[in-house]
Amino acid sequence: MDRNQLIGLIMMLVFITIYFQFFAPEPPEPTDPSAINVGDTIVVRNDSLAATTPTTTLSDSAKAKLNEMKYGLFSPASVGTEEITTFENEQMIVSFSSKGGTVQKIVLKEFEDFRGNPLVLIDDAHAAQHIYVEHLSRTIDLSELYFTSKGSGKVLQSGDTTTLAYQVTLPEGQSLTYTYTIPGEGYEIGMTVRQNGLESIIGQNVKFAWNQRMNRLEQDFKDARNRSTVIYRFTDGDVDELKAQSEEREEETLELATSWVSFRQKFFTSAIIASKPFTNGNVSSYINFQDSSAIKNVQMAMNMPYGDFIGNTTDFKFYYGPNNYSILKDVAPDFSENVELGWSVLRWINKFAIIPIFHFLERYISNYGIIIMIMVIIIRIVLAPLTYKSHMGMAKMRVLKPELDEIKERNDGDMQKAQQEQMALYQKVGINPLSGCIPMLLQMPILFSMFYFFPNSIELRQESFLWAHDLSTYDSILNLPFTIPFYGDHVSLFTLLMTASTILYTWSNSQVTTVQGPMKSLQYVMPIMFLFFLNSYSAGLTFYYFVSNIVSFAQISLFRKVIDEDKILKKLEENKKKNANKKKSSFAQRLEEAMKAQEQKKKQTKKK
Repeated sequence: MDRNQLIGLIMMLVFITIYFQFFAPEPPEPTDPSAINVGDTIVVRNDSLAATTPTTTLSDSAKAKLNEMKYGLFSPASVGTEEITTFENEQMIVSFSSKGGTVQKIVLKEFEDFRGNPLVLIDDAHAAQHIYVEHLSRTIDLSELYFTSKGSGKVLQSGDTTTLAYQVTLPEGQSLTYTYTIPGEGYEIGMTVRQNGLESIIGQNVKFAWNQRMNRLEQDFKDARNRSTVIYRFTDGDVDELKAQSEEREEETLELATSWVSFRQKFFTSAIIASKPFTNGNVSSYINFQDSSAIKNVQMAMNMPYGDFIGNTTDFKFYYGPNNYSILKDVAPDFSENVELGWSVLRWINKFAIIPIFHFLERYISNYGIIIMIMVIIIRIVLAPLTYKSHMGMAKMRVLKPELDEIKERNDGDMQKAQQEQMALYQKVGINPLSGCIPMLLQMPILFSMFYFFPNSIELRQESFLWAHDLSTYDSILNLPFTIPFYGDHVSLFTLLMTASTILYTWSNSQVTTVQGPMKSLQYVMPIMFLFFLNSYSAGLTFYYFVSNIVSFAQISLFRKVIDEDKILKKLEENKKKNANKKKSSFAQRLEEAMKAQEQKKKQTKKK
C-alpha cells in the first residue's frame, strides 16, 4: 500500500467516524436494554462490517481492510453467500446455515402450534447459537463467518444416519470444522468441533452462547410463559432452574462445572448437552411484554474447556423435541427434570406409578378421556384399603358419639377434664381418634401429584374429549367479556362439575362423621377455593377429580352396606371390659401428664 492509498484509507475512516458520531440515524431502542449482550445481535446477517455503512463510500479494498481489522486472520471467511442445507428424518426437519455453520431452523413434524400450523421450535429470526474465540486481543464471533459445507440435504429413513461438515480454512492453513450427525429418527443432533493449528492464534477463552426468543406454541399464553425457563445440571448431579413465574429479569452465574443447559417451554425443550462439561457460565431470562409472538427471551453463555477445544475432544449433543418423560429420561442424566412432575415424593409417585399406568393404557386405548376414567378406577381400587380404613375409623367414632357427648355434658366448661376422659375412653375401647384421618392423609400425595402430571403431560396436548378441545389446558364453555379476579375471563365446565361433585361428596360424608361446629361449615370452603384456583387449569385434571368424586360416591355407598355399626359397637364394648384394668400406655401417660401440666399452668395464671 503506497502513501496515497494509506492517506485515502485514513480519510475514509475519519469520515466514517464523523458520520456515525454526528449524522447517522438513531438506532431503535431495544425492548429490554438490560438484556442486551454480545449475543443479542447475532440474528442480524451482514456480509461484512462494511454492510452497515453506505456502500458508495467504501471501495472493496477498504471493506477488506475493515474486515481484517475486525476479524484478523479469520477475515477471508467474513464475506460470502449463505447457503441453507435441510435434512428431514422421521420426527423433524432441521435446516443448517453456512453462515456460522449453525442450526437455522427446527420443525417438529408430529406437532402443530395452537393455530394449527407446523410447529417451528426455533428459527433464525428468533434464535441463534455462537462460538466465541479470542484473537488479536478481540472477541471473534464465529457465527458471523461463512463456512464451506461438505454434505447435502436429504430425507432420512429410520435407521439411517448422515453427517454434515462445515469448515473454515485460514490463509496460513489453520482450520476449524463443525461436523453434525443427523439420525434417521429421534430429536437429537450430534456435533463435534475440531481445529487445526488454532492454538497459536487464539486465546484461552472459548465460549458457547445461545439466545432464543421462545416462539408462542400454546393457546394459553400466560400458562405457557409461567412454565418456560432455563434449566441446568451441574456435574455433581444437582439440577436447578431460573424462576419460571417471575416477571422480572432472572439471571444466574453458574460457578460449577455444568453438563447440560436447556430452554424448557411447557411442552418442548431445546438443549445442549456437553460431553466434556462447561467450566462455568451464566444464564438469564426476561419477558418482553410488548412482544406477543414470543413468550420469553432466554440466554446462555457457557465457557468451554480450552484444553478440550485445542485437544479436539469437544463434542456436543443437541436436543430439540417434546417434553415426553419416556424420551427425555434416555437423553442425558437427569434430563427428565425438564418434565415438571413435582417435588420429592410427588415426582417419585408420578415417575413410578402414574406415568407407567398412563402409558400402559395408552397402548390399548386412543381416547384420553376414557384413559383418565380408567386411571381413576385403578387408583381408587389401589387406595381402597386406605379408604375403607378411614371409613371404619369414622364409623367407630360415630358409635362412640353418645358417650363422647355425655362426657362433654358432664364436664361442661372444663375442656381439659373432658379431653382427659375422652382419651381414657379411646384407650379402653382400643381405637385411635386419628384412625379416620391418617389413611386420608396418606392418599394426599397421590392427589397432589395429579396437579403436576395432567398440566404437563404432552400426550394430552391438543387431544379433545367431549366439549374440551384440548385436555392439556382449560375447557371453556363461555368466554366472559370481563375478567373476574382470581377466576379468569372464561367458564370451565369441568371445573364447575368438579366443584359441585366435591360439595355433594363433602355433604354426604359429613352426614356420617362426628364433625360439629364451625369445622362442619369450613369443609365447604376448599371446594369453593378450587372453583377459582382450577378454572384455568388443565381440563384433564379437573375431569380426573370430577370422575374421582363420582367413584368416591360409589365407594361410600358400598362401605355403608359393608360396615355394620352394631357389630362395631359390640366389639368396642367387649374391648372396654377387656381393657378396664389395663395399664395406660407410655404415650397415653405422657399425653395425660402434658394435659395436667397445661391445666395446672392455666390455674396458676388465673390466680395471678
